[in-house]
Amino acid sequence: MFVGLDVGTGSTKGVAVTADGRVLATASRPHRMSMPRPGWAEMDPEGAWWPDVAAVSRELVAEVGAEAVAGVCVSGMGPCLVLTDADGRPVRPAVLYGIDGRAGRQIASLTERLGAEAVRARCGKDLTSQAVGPKLLWVREEEPEAFARARRWWGLSSWVAGRLTGEYVLDHQSASQCDPLYDVAAADWADDWLDDVAGHLERPRLVWPHEVVGTVTAAAASETGLPQGVPVSAGTVDAWAEAFSVGVRDTDDVMLMYGSTMFLVRPLDHFTVRPGLWSTMGVHPGSRTLAAGTATSGSLVRWVHDLTGGAPLGSLEAEAAAVPAGAEGLVLLPYFAGERTPVQDPRARGVAIGLTLRHGRGHVLRAAYEGIAFGVRQILELFDTVPPSHPATPSRLVAVGGGTQSALLTQVVSDVCGRPQVVPEETIGASYGSALLSAIGTGSVAPETDWANVGRVVEPDPAACERYDRIYPVFTEMYADTARHMHRLADLADEDAQSR
Repeated sequence: MFVGLDVGTGSTKGVAVTADGRVLATASRPHRMSMPRPGWAEMDPEGAWWPDVAAVSRELVAEVGAEAVAGVCVSGMGPCLVLTDADGRPVRPAVLYGIDGRAGRQIASLTERLGAEAVRARCGKDLTSQAVGPKLLWVREEEPEAFARARRWWGLSSWVAGRLTGEYVLDHQSASQCDPLYDVAAADWADDWLDDVAGHLERPRLVWPHEVVGTVTAAAASETGLPQGVPVSAGTVDAWAEAFSVGVRDTDDVMLMYGSTMFLVRPLDHFTVRPGLWSTMGVHPGSRTLAAGTATSGSLVRWVHDLTGGAPLGSLEAEAAAVPAGAEGLVLLPYFAGERTPVQDPRARGVAIGLTLRHGRGHVLRAAYEGIAFGVRQILELFDTVPPSHPATPSRLVAVGGGTQSALLTQVVSDVCGRPQVVPEETIGASYGSALLSAIGTGSVAPETDWANVGRVVEPDPAACERYDRIYPVFTEMYADTARHMHRLADLADEDAQSR
């Protein structure tokens, strides 16, 4: 039995899986991120991640028996920045992935100093709020005392693996999102840029996600219930573990992850730069991907749910399903946490246009679903235009994640994008992929093992597609038409936060 764990934006999930992919037990714990200022997103590794990991692990072990555990692997949201002392104790809260936009000044200064073309050539993408390097520089410049106490820097999954084993590692996939510290073209550290940005910090050992990096220590065993000595694989960022879990490994596949954000991954067979997308390492040694992500999805649904009185989500969604496609003239720009792909603007903000007194909470949720789907359509159109050495249009869109439990949301995405979606039988997601990585890393199954089976296919409705085709230009023009107003209001919100 293999334990797969995943620490996400909204919860920690765990699964116990047999070598043939059969799920024996699941467990989860909810949590929330902290937003100490507008545009900032943080979490406390010691106060949230590790207690969740320990609790979920204990629950799984209690259900299936410690003697059955043959391997462990952890994935997590990312790329995150965890700064710790030499013993792995955090010196400040972890800075989260692209939804944290604090490092705008550092992004600009690094881009100017290193050169935009040089960054693209080595890292495969521009520096954005998704990049770890500028956030590391932000701590160095804005919190010099914390930076001086720090000795090591980690991603989320590598920090948890470190707590389990005592080893200091970072997987290649996570490292490839730590721009400009990692040379994606060379699949190794960008030594000069790493030394420039990270200063005195120790450099983690690079590994691949499936590789066993150590075993569960006695201290970790006492906290988690996992047996001492069990092999621990490195793990990786959740979206890539999730893509791996559903068999997205060919160049004509795209994974669409329905989580707190929407995230898309397309495998490639060689290093490729496509403006607007992120070029990264893949899960298998030497593999490559293009990726993109929005800044909200499930987090926006939660916001609508809370704002409208906390009615059961099922009844709220039933109201949204009764609203016709197009939400009777209401369009929502879902940039409630800034936006990643395609605008790469951490100072973007949400916009609603077309509101009338007729609109109710069902309309708002429907418009939120449609806004999320329009953002996915923009990303898929970018995937369709990768260099000609790859297939022009990916032929298979595979949906995974908690949001696939919503029949309405998945249908809206297919209708807006005009594309069918394959939904696997097992949609647990990244924790399932982590269990598979553990099985591969321990040599229990072959590297090419794929546990995914098709559960259903969501087909687009032609009438709804035609309606959304007419609304799509409105959505795509909204950002350009309102961006200067968003930025002015974001500046005012920053002034308010600094004055408190």
